[in-house]
Amino acid sequence: MEHHHEDLHHHAHGHHHHPEVTNLNPAFIIGIILNSAFVVAELLVGFSSSSLALISDAGHNATDVFSLLLSMFAFKLSKAKATNNYTYGYKRATILNSLVNAILLLFVTAGIIWEGFYRLQNPVTVQGTIVSEVAFAGIFVNGISAWLFFKDRKKDINVMGAYLHLLSDALVAFGVVVTGIAIYYTHLYWLDTAVSFVIAIMILASTWQLLMDSIRLALDGVPRNVDMKKVEEAILKFKEVKSIHHVHIWALSSNENAMTAHVVLENSDITIFEKAKHNIKHDLAHLNIHHSTFEVESHVCSEEFCKEEE
Repeated sequence: MEHHHEDLHHHAHGHHHHPEVTNLNPAFIIGIILNSAFVVAELLVGFSSSSLALISDAGHNATDVFSLLLSMFAFKLSKAKATNNYTYGYKRATILNSLVNAILLLFVTAGIIWEGFYRLQNPVTVQGTIVSEVAFAGIFVNGISAWLFFKDRKKDINVMGAYLHLLSDALVAFGVVVTGIAIYYTHLYWLDTAVSFVIAIMILASTWQLLMDSIRLALDGVPRNVDMKKVEEAILKFKEVKSIHHVHIWALSSNENAMTAHVVLENSDITIFEKAKHNIKHDLAHLNIHHSTFEVESHVCSEEFCKEEE
């Protein structure tokens, strides 16, 4: 048996097919400053006007600030060079970050619901006009922040997380504006608590998929942007390859995927496969596989070998 190991860190080819996330530092910094200022304003006005909707939204915005800080740190960490102890570098920091953010938002949601039920049993008077004025500012703060991440949202789960949170905040702020106006004219103060429940549901809805994707990547599951069947077909279409097995696909970071596979050659001459390998890697790059390693076998493996512990 002949074995050939391709360095996992070698890129598929000279140019990159995987989407490159642009420099996000300005987006993070502007987003952090805008949202931090708005959180302080919401908390001050929320407590002074007894608005749970504002306090709830401030809590959500505070987690967004923390989320943006974590994401910025994770992106910086992911660029760090590999070491003897961390041979992949710190790329997975971006995956762990998205998982932490999703869990954090679940706790915020639970807190809002808990306080909401308390408010339903102990109603308070809410100043509708002030609530509307502050929330109106929130539409612009979150809208501008979300726009900063718009162009990169589909390239990275971390960026998508930041974008979804900020966009949902802008929509929620719009809902709070409408509620404040309704309270001013109807004096139905329970509307404030009702909107806080809607906010909680929206946070949960926007967070759930992020949580599931983060858990999947943290457990080395196949990323959602990779189709295992298409990857196998892309390799098998080359006449130099007889069959493949022991295929593993996982995420190195929130925007880079890797693969290992055992390849059984049609011809025992390994140099024939070497010539085809460049084209195989090129095709895999189009299927979101950015790093690949092949172990080459010059004969059809026996059933016993194929069942070896992977």
